[in-house]
Amino acid sequence: MDQYEPYCLADLFFYDKLGQRQNEASDFPLVTRPVPEGWVRHDSDVWMYYAPKGEGQLPPQGWKIHVSARLDDAERALEVVWDYCVPRGIVFKYLRGRSVLLMRNSKAASRGASGKLVTIYPRDENECEVILKELDELLEGVEGPYILSDLRYANGPLFVRYGGFAERRCPGKDGELVPAIENGDGELIPDVRGTTFAVPEWVTLPSFLEPHLEARNSVRVDEMPYDFESVLHFSNGGGVYLAKDRATGERVVLKEARPHAGLDVIGRDAVTRLKHERDILERLSGLDAVPALRDYFVLGEHHFLVEEFVDGNPLQRQIVQKYPLTKATCDEAALAEYTDWALGMLGQVESAVAQLHERGVVFGDLHPSNILVTASGRLCLIDYEVAVLASEQARTTLANPAFLAPRDRRGLDVDRYALACLRYYLFAPQTTITLLMHRQKACQLADLIAETFPVPRAAFDDAITTLLGPDADPEPSPLDTLPLPGLAPWPEVRDALHRSILASATPERDDRLFPGDPAQFRDGGAINMAHGAAGVLYALAETGTEVPPEYADWLARHALSPEVGTPLGFYDGLHGAAHVLDRLGRRRDALDIVDICLREKWEQLSLNLCSGLAGTGLNLFHLGEATGESELTSVASRMVELCAERLGGPDDVPEISGGEHPRAGLMHGSSGVALLFLRAYERGGPSELLDRAADAIRQDLRRCLLAEDGSLQVNQGWRSLPYLDEGSVGIGVVVARYLRHRDDEEFELALSRLARVAESGYFVQSGLFTGRASIIAALAAGLRPDGRAVPGPRADADPRLDAQIRGLRWHAMPYGGGLAFTGDQLMRLSMDLATGTAGVLLALASALDARRPSLPFLLDDAPLIGGPSLSPAGSSGADAGTSGLRAGSAGADAGSSGALAGSSGLTVGPSGRVETLAKVSPSRVPPERPGSVHPREGKGV
Repeated sequence: MDQYEPYCLADLFFYDKLGQRQNEASDFPLVTRPVPEGWVRHDSDVWMYYAPKGEGQLPPQGWKIHVSARLDDAERALEVVWDYCVPRGIVFKYLRGRSVLLMRNSKAASRGASGKLVTIYPRDENECEVILKELDELLEGVEGPYILSDLRYANGPLFVRYGGFAERRCPGKDGELVPAIENGDGELIPDVRGTTFAVPEWVTLPSFLEPHLEARNSVRVDEMPYDFESVLHFSNGGGVYLAKDRATGERVVLKEARPHAGLDVIGRDAVTRLKHERDILERLSGLDAVPALRDYFVLGEHHFLVEEFVDGNPLQRQIVQKYPLTKATCDEAALAEYTDWALGMLGQVESAVAQLHERGVVFGDLHPSNILVTASGRLCLIDYEVAVLASEQARTTLANPAFLAPRDRRGLDVDRYALACLRYYLFAPQTTITLLMHRQKACQLADLIAETFPVPRAAFDDAITTLLGPDADPEPSPLDTLPLPGLAPWPEVRDALHRSILASATPERDDRLFPGDPAQFRDGGAINMAHGAAGVLYALAETGTEVPPEYADWLARHALSPEVGTPLGFYDGLHGAAHVLDRLGRRRDALDIVDICLREKWEQLSLNLCSGLAGTGLNLFHLGEATGESELTSVASRMVELCAERLGGPDDVPEISGGEHPRAGLMHGSSGVALLFLRAYERGGPSELLDRAADAIRQDLRRCLLAEDGSLQVNQGWRSLPYLDEGSVGIGVVVARYLRHRDDEEFELALSRLARVAESGYFVQSGLFTGRASIIAALAAGLRPDGRAVPGPRADADPRLDAQIRGLRWHAMPYGGGLAFTGDQLMRLSMDLATGTAGVLLALASALDARRPSLPFLLDDAPLIGGPSLSPAGSSGADAGTSGLRAGSAGADAGSSGALAGSSGLTVGPSGRVETLAKVSPSRVPPERPGSVHPREGKGV
């Protein structure tokens, strides 16, 4: 889930989707039109689906038609599509309102999906041709953004692409379920929706589309007087490129603007803003802090601004490189050196902004990535598309959320607010949007900065006044009285965390129980361990709070009737929900959920801990041993065998993690698989399992690099990661556990280097998977040479652990009379396990609570069972669809899950039935849903 900003629109404190009431304010009139007789409709927060009843089945994939439209033309386009499709019985869907269209075509929106207002599903290629020809005439004059993933038909708003009609899923490169289509061999593969038009290799482009492909390819960039060298940046509004002027040889920057794309909050497109930027640059001509304007031209409807190339590094990159607290080698001299540099840099930025103000211009988008510093010391402000004249007393319409001034700031005060944020950011490089949720956080951050760096507290007095505003609440911040980690006794901190989590609960909602990361709104995320109800309830239960029965009921109800697309995995799906329900005393519900999972083709899962065989295998070992059901442990043993067969050798992975490559680490990489091998060995498996665990660990170590401070971190090519999910400490915990069973000098050295990241003094985020809490949890779980978990209450204080616990003060926020923490991207609070308050709660408890709670399976202090070794391949009786553990038990009878499934076999279906398109249960939507195919019978209990 890369796009966070749209989920900030609905609520000031939490990521959320726009609710029905908010949608109604901007719904297109078509939404309220009665459903035509003989048709069915399904509506979601984004789309309105329409299909005729009893009209034959659509194919599961084919050539689909998209209609693009700008805001001004949207209602006319929808009327035309309705009047055309309904009489002809053609299935279609459309975006339900102006706010959704604006959000999906904003500058921050996904480039591949942007521009689509309507999707039409032709029954075959002949019908596709007819629809395109006839609608092209009917939609004459309608304008819309170019849909980058598609081929444009003629010169109007129609686009085509080959892709899936039915919502089928298959594992992507990281094991997560992604939209799928069937290739020429009948196998499901990812349905890639990129930013360029492409025809699958087993599909032939229809002849009626060939002229349009030729027209597309006729626009040539070599017609412009510039040679492209590289891409500097992409957004939905267009690209930014480094190029060379053929006539002069000068290197220049080309900024591209796509018509009708990249909208801001008032609906201006990228072209409008680029023309505006040209005018502002002309006004600021001659200033050393402003790049010089060189040219402006139009090619193939795209607009290009050409400006001077300033050969400098963004201030953001320099902060990352210089910031001392992220390095294990930080000392007082390093802090003093950085402080001198930061204050000097701040003075230069203030001087540059003053130059603009003297010309009557408000920059409007001041943040570290828009500030370039050259090797010679020149400082330059870039990106003027939202700059305004000071005399207009306007607000910014598009800006970095961390530096965006509140609504009460206008004119020059917009830049003054951003400068105050920058003063904080240089010393606490966490996004200061938290100040919009609780402005008085500025006072506490100033205290922490003065406590850490050799800078006087008074240096922030003016910034505090600017941030809080003239009408600031004179009352003290709740942070002045709330118990903070590292300062207050653990029981008080624990209770404060419990209060905020419970205060945020929304049991009346079906789409979530606790607010968390936006991922909770995707593919069953509301119930899972990482972002959903299961993880929060687990943290509450493990730290001593009595979980309200209605919350356990909520989780059981939704997990026993899972939505289509719900994964089976431990952290992203049903196995995690089953584990937590068992923990809450709901064993029958837990086993019924496992029954649902085992009726699916679980052998096709990836290997990892988050979504694959490692996590599900560990869960089945746990439940099998807890219940005495040998079939569960037999399936787990088969999962171990599959992991051993598929893992490969130490060198069978690339040296880069993520991007186009499989990811490393505990949650998504090979270390999670090693954890499964170690658990299988500990319960009586053969020593060969240690060999495979070593191979898995070496795969992850291969994807690590040695940093300047001597720490070993996961290498993503453009950055290195120290965290629990895909970083150093997650790998380190598994290495430490391995070393308890077998000596290995290579691993001992690696562990010392992996653990060194725990000496860093600052982490931007606080979360358990990708923040400071991950360091705390790893240290408590045994991230040290002896591999032993920290006993609780701790008798052997670890100064690294104490420092990290105190460091949570940087991130703490008040909510609901308690203590809360921000989620990923720091734009809103989160209560979930992976990114938010529940994860911080569990991490602190692992270090401070006598019960020593931890993430499931992370600790190895369970007694060795010494039971049967792994069963030989094929003898487990654990083939898909034959679990039948408790035929007739609650939730396991035919139809009890109330969900539909993709034919990949990786999403749940009622009693083995498989359907290829439906987003909700058949009890809510008739089976004649757009693009659906009828269920076929499968194995079940």
